[in-house]
Amino acid sequence: MKSILKFLAGAGLVLSLFSANMAHAEIGPDALVRQTADDVIAVVKSDKDIQAGNKQKIYALAEEKIMPNFDFDRVSRMVLGKSWKAATPEQQAIFQKEFRTLLLRTYAVALGKYKDQTIEYKPLKAEPNAKNVTVKTQILQTGGQPVAVDYSLVKNPEGWKVYDIVIESVSLVTNYRSQFSNEIRQNGIDSLNKKLAEKNKSAGA
Repeated sequence: MKSILKFLAGAGLVLSLFSANMAHAEIGPDALVRQTADDVIAVVKSDKDIQAGNKQKIYALAEEKIMPNFDFDRVSRMVLGKSWKAATPEQQAIFQKEFRTLLLRTYAVALGKYKDQTIEYKPLKAEPNAKNVTVKTQILQTGGQPVAVDYSLVKNPEGWKVYDIVIESVSLVTNYRSQFSNEIRQNGIDSLNKKLAEKNKSAGA
C-alpha cells in the first residue's frame, strides 16, 4: 500500500480541508468544506512563493488553515488503539506532538504540489441533529480519473472537527494504525516516538 504521505501529496487532496478562521458552529460541515476550499485554493494560486515551493510559507498555510481543524485527541486515540491506554501520559503527549507534525508535513507537501485540481461535492446525507457526519467529495484532475475523498467529522463544543479522511476507500486512521502498531509491537511506543521525531527533524518540520 502506498504511504499516506505520497498518496495525499501526489493528488493534492489537502485543498478541501477547513479554515480555522470560520465560525465552525454556525455552518454545517458540508458548507464548511465548500466555502473554505475556495479560500485555500485562492491562496495557493495567488502566492508565487508557495507555487515555487517556499517551505516556510507552505508550512504556515497548512498550520493556519488545516491543523486547527483536526480533533487530535480523537485521532491519536484511534490511531494507537489499545496502545494509547497502555502508554504513559508523557508518551501520549510526545506521540501527539510528533504525529501532529507528521500530518503538518503531509499536508504541506500536498499544498506544494497543487496544480489545477477542482473539487466536486456530493449532497450531505445526515440527520439534522447529527454529531458525526461524512462529507463526500471528488477531486477532479486534468487527464486523470476522479479521486473519491470522504471526510469524517465530529461536532465538538468548538465546532466541527475532522478525525479521519478516506481516500479511495483507504482510511488515514487505518493506514497509520497499521504502520504504527507494527513498530509498537516490535519495539515499543518509545521507539515509535523516536522514529517520528527523527523523520520530522530530518524533514525540517
